[in-house]
Amino acid sequence: MEAKGEVRVAHPSPNPVGQRSPWGTPVTAPEPCSLAAVMDEEFAKTLQIEEEAALKDQFGNQEDYSSALELGSSTETDTSNDMLLAQMLQLQFDREHDNMLAKEEAKYNGESKVSISWSKYKTASSSLKDPDYEEDDVSSEDDADFPVMNSSSSMKKGMSPSKSKSILTKHDAGVCGKRNASRVMEEFPPEFASGKDLDKDIKLSNSVYNSLKLHSLEEEKKSHRVHEKKEHSTVEMAVDPRTRILLFKLVNGGILESINGTISTGKEAVVIHASGGRLDQQIVPVECALKVFKTTLNEFKNRQKYIKDDYRFKDRFSKQNPRRTIRMWAEKEMHNLNRMREAGIRTPDVILLKKHILVMTFIGENQKAAPKLKDVPLSTADKQIAYEQCLEMMERLYQVCNLVHADLSEYNMLWHQGQVWFIDVSQSVEPNHPHGLEFLLRDCTNVSTFFSNIGVHGVLKPHELFNRVTKLDLKPGDHQEFLAQIESLQKFADDEKQGKDVDNFAFDYFFEQTRAEQEVNERSARKKQSADQTEREHLEGD
Repeated sequence: MEAKGEVRVAHPSPNPVGQRSPWGTPVTAPEPCSLAAVMDEEFAKTLQIEEEAALKDQFGNQEDYSSALELGSSTETDTSNDMLLAQMLQLQFDREHDNMLAKEEAKYNGESKVSISWSKYKTASSSLKDPDYEEDDVSSEDDADFPVMNSSSSMKKGMSPSKSKSILTKHDAGVCGKRNASRVMEEFPPEFASGKDLDKDIKLSNSVYNSLKLHSLEEEKKSHRVHEKKEHSTVEMAVDPRTRILLFKLVNGGILESINGTISTGKEAVVIHASGGRLDQQIVPVECALKVFKTTLNEFKNRQKYIKDDYRFKDRFSKQNPRRTIRMWAEKEMHNLNRMREAGIRTPDVILLKKHILVMTFIGENQKAAPKLKDVPLSTADKQIAYEQCLEMMERLYQVCNLVHADLSEYNMLWHQGQVWFIDVSQSVEPNHPHGLEFLLRDCTNVSTFFSNIGVHGVLKPHELFNRVTKLDLKPGDHQEFLAQIESLQKFADDEKQGKDVDNFAFDYFFEQTRAEQEVNERSARKKQSADQTEREHLEGD
């Protein structure tokens, strides 16, 4: 039922009578025929008759029709011989089959040194190449120098290889030489010095190529080792990746505000200036000094004697773990600094120890470190003050802290605010160390020599300073004689330690020597008192 006011439009038919379709005349599909009909000779004759009739209608006259038949017969291939046609089709099929096998073989083998060949599945007729036929390139680059074997170069059945002079294989010396020369430029690393581009005429034997390859591998491993050593070591003005991570953690944790730059470098550590933050709700000093011990292990080869005989770290020392020794070195300096600060010796305060990084207070002002004692132009009064302070700190270090600096010189003493400060005490040992007194004599020699050279009056000689610091009364003499007395004293201490536990053998020896002297003095006093009593009694009898 139509709605009111609705207009209906009649659509035209798809193909009304008398009108052409805008898409062209529809083409009717030919009826399919069976295979038997295609192969039927009668059907072929019928098609030929229909084609001739179509040509007659197209050309109209007999002359044009005859010329078209002659032209068609000259351009078409003669297919009257069924045997020849079948051979051509079979040859084309065999070529396509062999090409497919060759592609699959190349895809399967890839660049593997051990390859699998499918030649036995190829047909023998594929060797008959058509000169107009172009085969797909399926060979690899390594086989580019090998000649293509055709049917004339293939060996006949029963023929020995020695009779075939034209056969070249991959084992040929010339082919291998050219291939080895090209591999030197292509496969060797770029940093290998192989010269300019090798000429095609250059040939390398297998022995030469193998020697060059082994040499390049050794050079590559050596460069990797050098690169790895640089990456995992702390050098002059830089730190390794592990140290950088520790520094970043200190900054991210708020312990440090910023890291400003390197202050100084030494044989065993790099000192870096940093701005302090907070640590456990406590304010870190505004200026801090980070002592980063170098992770280059060769720096500690001659420093094992400072720590392996120290009873505090003797059980933890291990030559097999050098990085552990480096951390132990930083821990040793922390303990020595704390002990010296408790005794009133002017040294930096320890804030934090993080593996091989020691955070300390900064000796200086405005990111400018205090100068070393050797670099300060002191006045005559300041020189005398510095010498007296140095003697007092050495005595307190030995007698109160029970330590020997072991590397005391003008390079490890700072001058700040008119006072001497001791630094670099990581190698300090206790006097009961097997070489403790020898280290102390060396410190005394360095101090006496320096202050004598700068013109301080009344400088004690090394053996006098040694006796003053240790409170021992060793006989003065030349350096060798004095050193011999120290060695005998240390040997005596070692013998004493075998029988009993002695904390500080230097003080014990001094105590034993003082007690012996007291006994001698007491015996002398008793003898004198007895003699006086006898004389008094004699006088009273008279």
